[in-house]
Amino acid sequence: MSFLTAPTINRLFAPRHELSCSWLLWRRLTAALRRRGRGETRESGAFLLGYKHPGQPARIAEFVLYDDLDPHALDSGIVEFDGRHFAKLWARCRERRLTVVADVHVHPMGSGQSASDRAHPMISEPGHIALILPNFARAPIPREDVGIYRYRGAGQWETVPRAARREFFCIAL
Repeated sequence: MSFLTAPTINRLFAPRHELSCSWLLWRRLTAALRRRGRGETRESGAFLLGYKHPGQPARIAEFVLYDDLDPHALDSGIVEFDGRHFAKLWARCRERRLTVVADVHVHPMGSGQSASDRAHPMISEPGHIALILPNFARAPIPREDVGIYRYRGAGQWETVPRAARREFFCIAL
């Protein structure tokens, strides 16, 4: 009797994660978020651009920092992105043939959603994924500590439980 059936092989070699990022891109992103946070004095964030194909994990290919699109997005110390700057984001997506697969921002302490985060999703489309990094993205950032939230629409969010975060979000080659 063989245990190496197609579904078994698929589970072994094709992880069930829903979002993935190369470790090198992840390191560049977290370093950029720390720099834009100006020595842990303000929040920073980015849109995560990549590929999304039905039935496959979304893959992060690059990022665009909020304040590269809206120069005043971080001025108050928290993220306040002016929607008039979304046109630049959509133009970049078209130019690169990418889509926004998630967004990320940092918090000074934990990775829980604030009332403002819940009330104002960066992309208010059902299924959109928001990541929150604790401690202003100070390394190391264990994947279990990354807050992962999926927007369900109508102001509703689904929180990915801490125990499921490694399976949901893959950082690898």
